[in-house]
Amino acid sequence: MMLIVLASNYLVQIPFKILNLQNILTWGAFTYPIAFLVTDLANRVHGINFTKKVIHIGFFWGIGVSLFFSISDFNFISFRIVIGSGTAFLVAQLLDAKIFNQLRKNKHWFIPPFLSSIISSAVDTVLFFSIAFYGTDTPWVTLALGDFIVKILIAMLMLIPFRIFVKKLISV
Repeated sequence: MMLIVLASNYLVQIPFKILNLQNILTWGAFTYPIAFLVTDLANRVHGINFTKKVIHIGFFWGIGVSLFFSISDFNFISFRIVIGSGTAFLVAQLLDAKIFNQLRKNKHWFIPPFLSSIISSAVDTVLFFSIAFYGTDTPWVTLALGDFIVKILIAMLMLIPFRIFVKKLISV
Protein backbone atom coordinates (compact mmCIF):
# COMPACT_ATOMS: atom_id res chain seq x y z
CA MET A 1 0.00 0.00 0.00
CA MET A 2 2.79 2.39 0.94
CA LEU A 3 4.62 1.87 -2.35
CA ILE A 4 1.44 2.37 -4.34
CA VAL A 5 0.76 5.71 -2.61
CA LEU A 6 4.34 6.88 -3.08
CA ALA A 7 4.47 5.88 -6.74
CA SER A 8 1.08 7.43 -7.48
CA ASN A 9 1.92 10.73 -5.77
CA TYR A 10 5.03 11.01 -7.89
CA LEU A 11 3.49 9.76 -11.15
CA VAL A 12 0.46 12.08 -10.96
CA GLN A 13 2.86 14.89 -11.77
CA ILE A 14 3.93 13.29 -15.06
CA PRO A 15 1.57 13.71 -18.03
CA PHE A 16 0.78 10.61 -20.10
CA LYS A 17 2.02 11.79 -23.50
CA ILE A 18 1.34 8.58 -25.42
CA LEU A 19 -1.37 9.11 -28.06
CA ASN A 20 -1.28 12.84 -27.20
CA LEU A 21 -3.25 12.27 -23.97
CA GLN A 22 -1.21 14.62 -21.74
CA ASN A 23 -4.26 16.84 -21.04
CA ILE A 24 -6.38 13.83 -20.11
CA LEU A 25 -4.11 11.46 -18.17
CA THR A 26 -1.14 11.26 -15.88
CA TRP A 27 0.91 8.14 -15.16
CA GLY A 28 -0.54 8.08 -11.64
CA ALA A 29 -3.87 6.98 -13.08
CA PHE A 30 -2.36 3.57 -13.79
CA THR A 31 -0.84 2.88 -10.37
CA TYR A 32 -3.27 4.27 -7.82
CA PRO A 33 -6.24 1.94 -8.53
CA ILE A 34 -4.10 -0.95 -7.28
CA ALA A 35 -4.57 0.50 -3.78
CA PHE A 36 -8.23 -0.52 -3.98
CA LEU A 37 -7.16 -4.08 -4.78
CA VAL A 38 -4.97 -4.11 -1.66
CA THR A 39 -7.82 -2.75 0.48
CA ASP A 40 -10.31 -5.27 -0.89
CA LEU A 41 -7.93 -8.21 -0.46
CA ALA A 42 -7.15 -7.19 3.12
CA ASN A 43 -10.86 -6.84 3.82
CA ARG A 44 -11.79 -10.18 2.26
CA VAL A 45 -9.02 -12.14 3.99
CA HIS A 46 -8.57 -10.34 7.34
CA GLY A 47 -11.73 -8.27 7.86
CA ILE A 48 -12.60 -4.61 8.24
CA ASN A 49 -10.60 -3.85 11.40
CA PHE A 50 -7.34 -5.10 9.89
CA THR A 51 -8.14 -3.22 6.68
CA LYS A 52 -8.63 0.06 8.55
CA LYS A 53 -5.18 -0.38 10.13
CA VAL A 54 -3.64 -0.93 6.68
CA ILE A 55 -5.40 2.21 5.40
CA HIS A 56 -4.25 4.36 8.33
CA ILE A 57 -0.66 3.14 8.06
CA GLY A 58 -0.72 3.78 4.30
CA PHE A 59 -2.14 7.26 4.91
CA PHE A 60 0.45 8.38 7.48
CA TRP A 61 3.34 6.80 5.62
CA GLY A 62 2.15 8.22 2.30
CA ILE A 63 1.86 11.75 3.68
CA GLY A 64 5.26 11.59 5.35
CA VAL A 65 7.09 10.15 2.37
CA SER A 66 5.30 12.44 -0.08
CA LEU A 67 6.32 15.49 1.96
CA PHE A 68 9.89 14.22 2.19
CA PHE A 69 10.22 13.67 -1.55
CA SER A 70 8.59 16.97 -2.48
CA ILE A 71 10.77 19.11 -0.17
CA SER A 72 13.54 19.60 -2.74
CA ASP A 73 11.23 21.48 -5.11
CA PHE A 74 8.41 22.20 -2.67
CA ASN A 75 5.86 24.72 -3.87
CA PHE A 76 2.18 25.43 -3.38
CA ILE A 77 1.12 22.82 -5.97
CA SER A 78 3.32 20.17 -4.31
CA PHE A 79 1.69 20.99 -0.98
CA ARG A 80 -1.79 20.79 -2.51
CA ILE A 81 -0.92 17.45 -4.14
CA VAL A 82 0.16 16.05 -0.77
CA ILE A 83 -2.97 17.38 1.00
CA GLY A 84 -5.27 16.30 -1.84
CA SER A 85 -3.67 12.90 -2.05
CA GLY A 86 -3.88 12.30 1.69
CA THR A 87 -7.47 13.49 2.00
CA ALA A 88 -8.66 11.59 -1.05
CA PHE A 89 -6.77 8.45 -0.03
CA LEU A 90 -8.11 8.35 3.52
CA VAL A 91 -11.73 9.14 2.64
CA ALA A 92 -11.89 6.90 -0.45
CA GLN A 93 -10.08 3.93 1.07
CA LEU A 94 -12.23 3.97 4.22
CA LEU A 95 -15.32 4.27 2.02
CA ASP A 96 -14.09 1.37 -0.13
CA ALA A 97 -13.57 -0.78 2.97
CA LYS A 98 -17.03 0.06 4.33
CA ILE A 99 -18.84 -0.62 1.05
CA PHE A 100 -16.88 -3.83 0.45
CA ASN A 101 -17.63 -5.02 3.98
CA GLN A 102 -21.36 -4.37 3.55
CA LEU A 103 -21.38 -6.28 0.24
CA ARG A 104 -19.00 -9.10 1.25
CA LYS A 105 -21.76 -11.73 1.55
CA ASN A 106 -23.08 -11.08 -1.96
CA LYS A 107 -23.44 -14.37 -3.84
CA HIS A 108 -21.57 -12.90 -6.81
CA TRP A 109 -17.89 -12.68 -5.78
CA PHE A 110 -17.13 -9.75 -8.11
CA ILE A 111 -19.80 -7.36 -6.80
CA PRO A 112 -18.02 -6.25 -3.56
CA PRO A 113 -14.63 -5.42 -5.11
CA PHE A 114 -16.05 -3.86 -8.27
CA LEU A 115 -18.77 -1.67 -6.73
CA SER A 116 -16.65 -0.57 -3.79
CA SER A 117 -13.79 0.34 -6.12
CA ILE A 118 -15.98 2.28 -8.58
CA ILE A 119 -17.80 4.32 -5.93
CA SER A 120 -14.70 5.06 -3.89
CA SER A 121 -12.70 5.84 -7.06
CA ALA A 122 -15.26 8.49 -7.99
CA VAL A 123 -14.95 10.08 -4.53
CA ASP A 124 -11.15 9.82 -4.66
CA THR A 125 -10.97 11.44 -8.09
CA VAL A 126 -13.18 14.41 -7.21
CA LEU A 127 -11.42 15.04 -3.90
CA PHE A 128 -7.87 14.70 -5.19
CA PHE A 129 -8.13 16.73 -8.38
CA SER A 130 -10.24 19.51 -6.89
CA ILE A 131 -7.96 19.92 -3.85
CA ALA A 132 -4.71 19.59 -5.80
CA PHE A 133 -5.49 21.59 -8.93
CA TYR A 134 -8.64 23.73 -8.62
CA GLY A 135 -7.88 27.32 -9.55
CA THR A 136 -4.61 26.46 -11.31
CA ASP A 137 -3.73 26.35 -15.00
CA THR A 138 -3.76 22.54 -14.82
CA PRO A 139 -6.65 21.11 -16.87
CA TRP A 140 -7.86 19.26 -13.77
CA VAL A 141 -11.40 18.47 -14.95
CA THR A 142 -10.20 16.63 -18.06
CA LEU A 143 -7.42 14.99 -16.04
CA ALA A 144 -10.00 13.89 -13.46
CA LEU A 145 -12.29 12.45 -16.15
CA GLY A 146 -9.43 10.59 -17.80
CA ASP A 147 -8.23 9.37 -14.42
CA PHE A 148 -11.68 8.07 -13.49
CA ILE A 149 -12.09 6.23 -16.81
CA VAL A 150 -8.72 4.52 -16.25
CA LYS A 151 -9.76 3.66 -12.67
CA ILE A 152 -12.91 1.96 -13.99
CA LEU A 153 -10.91 -0.05 -16.52
CA ILE A 154 -8.30 -1.03 -13.95
CA ALA A 155 -11.02 -1.94 -11.41
CA MET A 156 -12.34 -4.41 -14.00
CA LEU A 157 -8.85 -5.77 -14.65
CA MET A 158 -8.12 -6.06 -10.92
CA LEU A 159 -10.99 -8.52 -10.58
CA ILE A 160 -8.70 -11.17 -12.07
CA PRO A 161 -5.89 -10.91 -9.49
CA PHE A 162 -8.50 -10.40 -6.75
CA ARG A 163 -10.13 -13.73 -7.57
CA ILE A 164 -6.75 -15.52 -7.88
CA PHE A 165 -5.35 -14.07 -4.62
CA VAL A 166 -8.51 -14.71 -2.63
CA LYS A 167 -8.61 -18.36 -3.75
CA LYS A 168 -4.92 -18.79 -2.86
CA LEU A 169 -5.01 -16.89 0.43
CA ILE A 170 -8.21 -18.46 1.74
CA SER A 171 -7.12 -21.99 0.80
CA VAL A 172 -3.82 -21.61 2.69
